[in-house]
Amino acid sequence: MEKRNLFRGFWSLFKGYWTSGEKWRAIGLFAAVILLNFFCVGLLVQITDWYNEFYNALQEYQEDLFFPLIGEFTALAFAYICIAVYAIYLRQLLEIRWRTWMTNNYLNSWMKNQTYYRLQDSTDNPDQRISEDINQFVSLTLQLIVGFLRQSVSLVAFSFVLWELSGSFTFEIGGNEIVIYGYMFWFTIIYSGIGTGLVHLVGRKLIGLEFNQQRYEADFRFSMMRVRENAESIAFYKGEQSELENFSLKFSDVIKNFRKLMTKTKHLNFYINGYAQLAVIVPIILAAPKYFSKEIQLGGLMQTVSAFGRVQDAMSFFIDSYATIANLAAVIHRLSGFTEHVETVQKIESHVEKSTDENLAISNLNISLPTGRELLNKLSLRLENSKSLLVTGASGCGKSTLLRTLAGIWAYANGKISFPQGARVMFLPQKPYLPLGTLRRALVYPDAEKNSPPDEKLIEVLKIVDLPNLIDKLNVADDWSRILSGGEQQRLAFARVLLSKPDYIFLDEATSALDEPREIEMYHLLKKNLPDATIVSVGHRSTLYNVHDEELKLEGGGAWSAREIVQST
Repeated sequence: MEKRNLFRGFWSLFKGYWTSGEKWRAIGLFAAVILLNFFCVGLLVQITDWYNEFYNALQEYQEDLFFPLIGEFTALAFAYICIAVYAIYLRQLLEIRWRTWMTNNYLNSWMKNQTYYRLQDSTDNPDQRISEDINQFVSLTLQLIVGFLRQSVSLVAFSFVLWELSGSFTFEIGGNEIVIYGYMFWFTIIYSGIGTGLVHLVGRKLIGLEFNQQRYEADFRFSMMRVRENAESIAFYKGEQSELENFSLKFSDVIKNFRKLMTKTKHLNFYINGYAQLAVIVPIILAAPKYFSKEIQLGGLMQTVSAFGRVQDAMSFFIDSYATIANLAAVIHRLSGFTEHVETVQKIESHVEKSTDENLAISNLNISLPTGRELLNKLSLRLENSKSLLVTGASGCGKSTLLRTLAGIWAYANGKISFPQGARVMFLPQKPYLPLGTLRRALVYPDAEKNSPPDEKLIEVLKIVDLPNLIDKLNVADDWSRILSGGEQQRLAFARVLLSKPDYIFLDEATSALDEPREIEMYHLLKKNLPDATIVSVGHRSTLYNVHDEELKLEGGGAWSAREIVQST
């Protein structure tokens, strides 16, 4: 990811929360975190001064100053600990509020206008983007910003201390006396500057490797999740060996990339640790001549070493944070890509005009695939209320896509669709969705469980669809899509219809798991309990002709035909 795009992606992700309705609370918390970190820096300066007094007292054997100085250090350390703890606590409080705002914002965008449905083929692992990547983005961003500001203040504060302590360094070149004031300060600036440039050369490939590692890990997890979701089908096929081979391929990608990551991290750690250890001995070597010439005492030497270390730490912020920055860059790349895909699919608008009519009316409706292949050309029909329509045709001719268009979730269409004003519409897919939780929640879905009808009503509809064995399980929480058979799930979906009492019912092979007698029974139940409902079905069985009034046959290539079904007596 180019630097310009990286910064643009970061700013796009960053600015939302800080310009939202929560901005003043966020700014207040952030200011408190920064203020506490500044107090910590001030205490560290005082502790550095304490080094001078304490080690001078040790050098002069001033026993009477020992315990008072220990007491002073204890007070400074206690204050530092309290402030540091609350600085981290408030930062975490800001972190969870920021993450909550971003998560809710992304969830709303993901669910808006069925974006989650349209993203199926364009984005990998959206769940990881929302759960893990947002968490990492917020955490790493705050860590780096707070760390940068704190180290900047440390650099300023301890630069003055180091400048004063290091004095001047005099040497001759060609008979000319050269004096360098604050020579230790200048040395640490040069040392850290060179180190920062070299660490980027050593570790720059980590960003791409971090990005790939997260993607491979997510693909590996997803492959296992797919087995869990389709356990019965795989067991029937005895596909364990095939799945193991797939796991092996996915996991090998994880391992190969991780080994590359290990190698680059090893090189980076060699450099960082060597750089850090060299920084321990360098200030002692630089200050030693002044100490041995008795220009400074032991306390001055220790204070100089401490101040040098603080300045060097501040100047080395980029070096110490390089792995964190690489991780953040990978997170920004993933989140920005996800955001772009969301915005792209939300810009794809259906050109189907929604209107009102006394009946279901379709006029000049054209439907195609994203590739441009035409499925339906100028479809026009009118279905009288309380009538039923059977949609037939060969597999792949666009039957289910027609229902998607009527539901408003298919964008590649144009024309006009009309429903009566205020009409209640319900769609039943071939595989019903059963949310995790109680059976009551699965039964009243998509309504909230708290809006559940009385138990008497739920028991009644379960009996009507011949699921009396579930009556005593209404408040049992489980994975009902795993427990119930395909036929039981489809009958439960019919129970939802009876509870909702819609005006229009669209069934996309919603009885495919039922035998023919049970299938006809379900349609008769709808006619009996919802006599005014208009029904549109997609199906293949010839027996469905006996429970529908009209047929719409899709013939492929955009062609279609419609006829009235004459029932045999």
